[in-house]
Amino acid sequence: MNYKHIGGMEVSQFALGTWHLPPSDKKYPDGVLYVDVEKSRKIFKKAMDLGINFFDTANTYHGTISETHLHPEKSGNAEKILGDYLKDFERESLVIATKVRAEVARFHNGGGLSRKHISWQIRESLSRLQTQYVDLYQIHWEDPFTSSNETMDILNDLVHRGFVHYIGTSNHPPSKTIEMMKAARDHGWENFVTMQESYNLIDRSFELEKAAIARDNSMTLLAYVPLAEGILSGKYSQGIMQGSRGSYTEGFIENVNKSREAVEKF
Repeated sequence: MNYKHIGGMEVSQFALGTWHLPPSDKKYPDGVLYVDVEKSRKIFKKAMDLGINFFDTANTYHGTISETHLHPEKSGNAEKILGDYLKDFERESLVIATKVRAEVARFHNGGGLSRKHISWQIRESLSRLQTQYVDLYQIHWEDPFTSSNETMDILNDLVHRGFVHYIGTSNHPPSKTIEMMKAARDHGWENFVTMQESYNLIDRSFELEKAAIARDNSMTLLAYVPLAEGILSGKYSQGIMQGSRGSYTEGFIENVNKSREAVEKF
């Protein structure tokens, strides 16, 4: 395994993401599939055996939106499963990244990048991950209702309180990323060290504007869906396999068909 740096932190060149963990046959009342925990743990073990020390998750992966936060079993299941597995390993040898922004509850302030929501969700994520801090805390996508100053201020606060080591951005418009980084520089706050974006042979939109921003600001690219959600692996050439993300992700087959011509060129 090769290793790179995020800031001064050494990370495996490959991270294990938890956006799509193996599903079980059991479903929540709203139809969302439970996760097959044992299969997930086998994946985590294999990753660590291969030298991966970098794990990426989010506060909403494998969760359903709660009517009230009094039902914690309905959100952050990927964080819970990952945290339960990693708790038996030396924490300082691991790099754990998570995210905040998405709606977790159907009430006011149930999502977003406000001081209130971020302050709530960092506590929830730390509890689910069973850790005192996360190495990388990423804002999942843009919140048009919260100012850049407010978001960058609370992120800076989390770093200086020891809850977060580094901060990163994900899926933000180029202009918003520039605005937020300027706010941090103007106030002397901690700034983004990573940019997590979709990047693969089919989707190269990252190269249009975001690559230059990342390069000019010494930000590390964290490329998600590098195989275009498995399409570039060829495993969907004969149809959708049971248990794959294509078997339960809405609109997935349409994406496969749309990308088929590009895939065949490769």
